[in-house]
Amino acid sequence: MKVGLLAREYPPDVYGGAGVHAEFLARELRGLVDLTVHSWGGTGSDDPAAGVVRHQAAAGLESANSALRTLSVDLAIAAAVTDIELAHSHTWYANMAGHLAKLLHGIPHVMTAHSLEPLRPWKAEQLGGGYAVSCWAERTAAEAADAVIAVSHGMRADVLACYPRVDPDRVHVVHNGIDTTLYRPDPRVGVLEHYGIDPARPYALFVGRITRQKGVPHLVRAARYFAPGTQVVLCAGSPDTPELDEEFRTLVAELRERRGGVVWIPQMLPRPEVVQLLTHASVFVCPSVYEPLGIVNLEAMACGTAVVASAVGGIPEVVEHGRTGLLVPYEEADPLGFEAALAAAVNEVVTDGSRAQAMGEAGRERAVREFGWDAVARRTVAVYESVLG
Repeated sequence: MKVGLLAREYPPDVYGGAGVHAEFLARELRGLVDLTVHSWGGTGSDDPAAGVVRHQAAAGLESANSALRTLSVDLAIAAAVTDIELAHSHTWYANMAGHLAKLLHGIPHVMTAHSLEPLRPWKAEQLGGGYAVSCWAERTAAEAADAVIAVSHGMRADVLACYPRVDPDRVHVVHNGIDTTLYRPDPRVGVLEHYGIDPARPYALFVGRITRQKGVPHLVRAARYFAPGTQVVLCAGSPDTPELDEEFRTLVAELRERRGGVVWIPQMLPRPEVVQLLTHASVFVCPSVYEPLGIVNLEAMACGTAVVASAVGGIPEVVEHGRTGLLVPYEEADPLGFEAALAAAVNEVVTDGSRAQAMGEAGRERAVREFGWDAVARRTVAVYESVLG
């Protein structure tokens, strides 16, 4: 079976959960199918021996809306995949490439829904009119796809609600995974010391992009009410817009006026450094307002760390309330209530070290038992086989 995996993100250009998914799924699929990865150019280069082909936006679109540049990359990918039997696309950035490949080459198209554009209205801040284009691209691909893979049951429900023309029988659930050999407790503390984090004091950790979806402004406001002595470590970079960047900087400055021990690391760190930060955190905090699954919660659990997360999307399918962490209800109409509840949950974990440790141990065990990438790849291939007949 010759499969083309189509994605925007692929190492070394990985900045979100969809990129992590593409990286590790491809690694496992190579032992099961004849795989070629087609991704955006980024900082990487073609690697024919490894089956990786990278594509650039069309010349002359440098000043165009980013949605148009995306479509130009999709055209390049669709033109290149002449020798595959099935296209598998990830996120709207590559969905149209898969859809066009289906039409051009008469092959099945499988798309994985990592998130849905209609449920991310804040992207209009980033894309302007391009947001209408991204919504159109995703809807068109989803409605025509031979199969849609949802990364959680919550995401499956969202797919069917957003796109009622999609046949429910074509929507399959295959959870995201985690490599528990890469994400495992690291007893070293050199990374903490490098960034000015006191290993002897508890800290709450956030890792993610500065975007409305991840809810990080809620976390910074909630941190005003964290228990005294709790450090706040924000590994947060890649802001969606200059305006959001400025808002976040202002919130961090205000928080630092109220309390000490606020550490902001404004760039995405190498995986080994993130693992060490996750390992020693008293609690990992995921304040997302929308999250189809949330690989980062699995990463924290695999490192043996308790999680406090918003109870949205697929997060409750990963974080077991009261056992591997605590879930906090989120209501868009009550941001202050959410922030107060988030602070209370963080304090509940941070101030009870034995409970935090037990949650971390249970999280590690759950990650190992239920979310291995080998199982994810096998389930994905089963979807391929179902559409190839």
